[in-house]
Amino acid sequence: MSLRPTTASVRAVRPQPRRRKPLVVRLIMNPLGAITMLFLLFVVILGVFAPLIAPAPPNVTDLNAVNAPPFSPGHLLGADQSGRDVFSRLVWGTQPTIIGALIVLIVSVAIGVTGGLLAGFFRGRLEAVGNFFTDVIMSLPGIVLLIALYTLTGPNIPAAMAVFGILVAPTYFRLVRAVVVGVRGELYVDAARVVGLSNTRIIGRHVLWAVRGPVIIQSAFIIAAGIGIQAGVDFLGLGNPSQPSWGTVMQDAFNNIYNNPIGVWWPALLISLTILCLVLLGNVLRDELQSTGVKPLTVRQRRHAVDRSEPSVRAVPRGDYAIAVRGLRVGYPESDGHIQEVVHGVDLVVRKGEIHGLVGESGSGKSQIAFSTLGILPKEAVTLGGSIWLDGEDLLADPKRLVQARGRRIGYVPQEPMSNLDPSFTIGAQLTYGLRAVKKISKVEARRQLLALLARVGIREPEQVFKMFPHEISGGMAQRVLICGAVAADPEIIVADEATTALDVTVQAEVLELLRELSRERGLAMIQVTHNLGVVADLCDVVSVMRDGRIVEEAKVDDLFESPKEQYTKELLASSRSVEIIEEAS
Repeated sequence: MSLRPTTASVRAVRPQPRRRKPLVVRLIMNPLGAITMLFLLFVVILGVFAPLIAPAPPNVTDLNAVNAPPFSPGHLLGADQSGRDVFSRLVWGTQPTIIGALIVLIVSVAIGVTGGLLAGFFRGRLEAVGNFFTDVIMSLPGIVLLIALYTLTGPNIPAAMAVFGILVAPTYFRLVRAVVVGVRGELYVDAARVVGLSNTRIIGRHVLWAVRGPVIIQSAFIIAAGIGIQAGVDFLGLGNPSQPSWGTVMQDAFNNIYNNPIGVWWPALLISLTILCLVLLGNVLRDELQSTGVKPLTVRQRRHAVDRSEPSVRAVPRGDYAIAVRGLRVGYPESDGHIQEVVHGVDLVVRKGEIHGLVGESGSGKSQIAFSTLGILPKEAVTLGGSIWLDGEDLLADPKRLVQARGRRIGYVPQEPMSNLDPSFTIGAQLTYGLRAVKKISKVEARRQLLALLARVGIREPEQVFKMFPHEISGGMAQRVLICGAVAADPEIIVADEATTALDVTVQAEVLELLRELSRERGLAMIQVTHNLGVVADLCDVVSVMRDGRIVEEAKVDDLFESPKEQYTKELLASSRSVEIIEEAS
């Protein structure tokens, strides 16, 4: 049955991925990031070099230029009702605006990030007190409070911006606290404690590094909010009228709107574009920090990347098979545009009623084959060649066939039972919704079938479990629920991806026995993806051993364990026996 493609490997494949470019370089290479950074750099230059750029001091008046239109001699953007040059006042007002926004940022980061780090790491009373104060602060109307404080501070914009920084600090607090609560339980934090690092060093080195991305992204939005609120305060007349800023220029133009309507445009445009660029830059930062640095290929690029296989590879396999994989090749684009092939021409045939084990070390390509049969590969993955046959139909030839087969003819049992159940819905609601999505039956009939199937998979009180939420059941029971959902639609084949890894030994044995019984009763074929050779020996009929994206050996389970042919298989078996000896000794 073995059949290998004879075509050459995908064009421009690089065996070694390139090092990812620095964040600044990626931002510059991003068109939106480059445009926003260029405009913000222009604004910063205006503020820093205002004395050199502005053609006149901000308060110099020219009575001959009162309400002068744009592009008048000596007045690029015109003049206001006092004859002051609008362009000069905007340039001179850039620096106070930037300083005010930075005050907001510094105060909010100092209070919010520090409080979030401490509350999230130590929790307890510190977290309760922090949550109380943040709730109180967030309930205060910001602009109303700034107006009220004007009676105490007077036209002191730095003081008003410091107060506004306190008002927005809770956004940092909540963001950082949520991230830290998740990070503090990670194993590398426990390892840092074990080696003797103090809490201060752990927070400063490990935890703070984990929150840097969200803080950087949030800072872009906070600066934008600072510019907007400062402009609003100045526009309301709470600023210093002798010191120009974007808000005071806006106020002067608005007061003179009937005599010089176009004068409102320039400060409004500058404020709007700056805030817009900061928001867009925050979005670009988020995308770059959260991305892997690899962009999915377009439809045209995918078609160009696919290596057209020989006709023999696309031929329908012979024999009584449930599913057959022929010459499957999967790759992923790298940051430099080349494609890294991870599965190299795999052939796999699973017969009806057979439990086929797919074993190998992590990264060998097991899950890539399983996900290919289900059509749930990551969106950046590229199927470079091959076919997947189910009842004489090539599922890869038409994506609609793969979608129609998933859940109906091909079931799936995932690795993590608890994370694959939605905590917002009951067990019964999720099972009913999934079954009715693939079978045209009433809700009453779906409930009847599911309750019977829950009892069959070993759940003692199916009626009660049907009404429970996922957090109310154990991991073993959750896995049985997922098995129930997978077989409810009467599929022809089940793909189980490390279905027992998250379970303890006793529950694992029960689940394996359940899968075996279901296979015999329903004539189900199964692909059992695992790295546990004990599971293979206990459950599977045939096993394929994978390494580096290739199947290096395929045999019946008894034959493989008694007389393996490939050296890699012998090493796997030897390592498994060593682990068993260590576990027995302990």
